[in-house]
Amino acid sequence: MDAKAKVWIDKNGKTIMGKGKAALLKTIDQEGSLNKACKKLNISYKHAWNMLRTIEENSDEKVVFTVKGGKNQGTFLTNYAKTLLEEYDSYQNVIHETVEDDTFWENVGLKITARNQISGKVIEVDQGDVISKVKVEIDPTIITSVITQEAVSKLDIKEGDEVFAIIKSTEVMLGKQSKTKRN
Repeated sequence: MDAKAKVWIDKNGKTIMGKGKAALLKTIDQEGSLNKACKKLNISYKHAWNMLRTIEENSDEKVVFTVKGGKNQGTFLTNYAKTLLEEYDSYQNVIHETVEDDTFWENVGLKITARNQISGKVIEVDQGDVISKVKVEIDPTIITSVITQEAVSKLDIKEGDEVFAIIKSTEVMLGKQSKTKRN
């Protein structure tokens, strides 16, 4: 058996975005055209507009704008839509790391199966609205981990903290020993 999970973003009890709408926004961003995005995703133009309208109505924010005429014409994402996608991807990565990945975190006491763990000291925390950058000094060098702002808050990561950099082939995660271990 395998554990599976789905991610969607809600605001005030209304669903803003899940996998399908995220794919639409990403494809619009890549193609610079709603029409090309529809063809690439094999969905109708009307269905795509309905999806965009639902996101905008449920979030009370615009997610796309169009430029007509000239060589710079097309459909483009607003800054809000880009932030929404970053947030969605962050949550999707957290779910992947904790549910679907073989390096599953087994408990809060930091028992994990990732082999490449290096202890270090946090020297800087640059918190964003969605994503944060944490610089960790690991003698003789410094590494930067890009993690969600929520993870920084939940781990209570701040300058001077001793953390573990858990290095996978594609990313650097952070862990922090709990003050009280849970069994």
